[in-house]
Amino acid sequence: ILWKIPIHDIGHSTPVITGNTIWLTTATKTGDSLFAIGVDLASGEVVHDVELFKPAERQMSHTLNTFATPSPVVEKGRAYVHFGTYGTACLDSNSGKTLWARDDLHCNHFQGPASSPVLYDNLLILAFMGFDVQFLIALDKNSGKTVWRKDGPTEFYSNLPEGSFPQSYATPVVFNVDGKSCLVNNSSKGAIGRDPITGEEIWRCAYVADNTVSRIVAGLGFLFVNQGAVKGKAILSAVKQGGLGNITTTHVAWTNNVDMPLLSSPVLMEDLLYSVSDDGVITCLDAKNGQEVWRETQRGKYGPSLLYADNRIYLCSKRGDTIVFAPGRTFQKLAENNLDGEFSASPIVAGNTLLLRSETHLYRIKVAS
Repeated sequence: ILWKIPIHDIGHSTPVITGNTIWLTTATKTGDSLFAIGVDLASGEVVHDVELFKPAERQMSHTLNTFATPSPVVEKGRAYVHFGTYGTACLDSNSGKTLWARDDLHCNHFQGPASSPVLYDNLLILAFMGFDVQFLIALDKNSGKTVWRKDGPTEFYSNLPEGSFPQSYATPVVFNVDGKSCLVNNSSKGAIGRDPITGEEIWRCAYVADNTVSRIVAGLGFLFVNQGAVKGKAILSAVKQGGLGNITTTHVAWTNNVDMPLLSSPVLMEDLLYSVSDDGVITCLDAKNGQEVWRETQRGKYGPSLLYADNRIYLCSKRGDTIVFAPGRTFQKLAENNLDGEFSASPIVAGNTLLLRSETHLYRIKVAS
């Protein structure tokens, strides 16, 4: 452990790095004060601690969630932080100065905000998929002004079965498909591909599940789409890339609902897709056909996304365990370690080191020399 520092209050946002500064968010448990924190990568010293929003009214938050769950996104000289309905801000990553902020974009998250912002070209793209309203919005990253907004789609939510919900918590993703950029938003009851510059719809794929969280992964000509869950069972599908219009019945190559994750996002390496269920079942699937290659069960509950680095796959549990295993067609555990506190943020790479955020601390870890 190169350094370990306490992070005040609580947040589940995954740290991000621009230059020599790590950015993450945190909030009081009651959500009445929301912060962006900048940490010096080399020393672990907190160099910026900026209170951004003090919402007078707060919505209900799920016990698994916090008021600082969406992860920041960064580029050279700038850090963009997002707290869902409570506000979005752009900071100068060198000075910590707020360059612009908005707190006029709202939805009822129902269980608290979770979807992270996305940078594309000159746009900052946000998903507000709430219980009451659902919309995607693109802001000018330099000014924070609205460039486009797309509501709905109301067709997904007009006749919801009893017990189904329109809200979702997944982060949109931009992929290159046939040489063109496609913004994919994985919402409750369906995914939609759009032109990221205009927001215009290119394709849609409807499904039956709701409450999506896990991030879409792309490769081998597929989008691996986590649909959310039906009666507590998460569903993962492989959707062929390159479709136009309604591709619900034409482009779904396979579907698997055995121990798939609700929270954690998978990792694709070559032709194998690795995931961990919320209850600790690690599954390796053949990504081309969805067939199981192997499975292993680990103790504890899991929520952080898997990380591939240096021919290893890392996954962190909510009890502070980090499991390291080798990619391949048989399960080979390489290490298992434990740190104090729970993990809800995902691990990230910083050069030849790892950054791990627990409920209380931020760690920087390096291979022992």
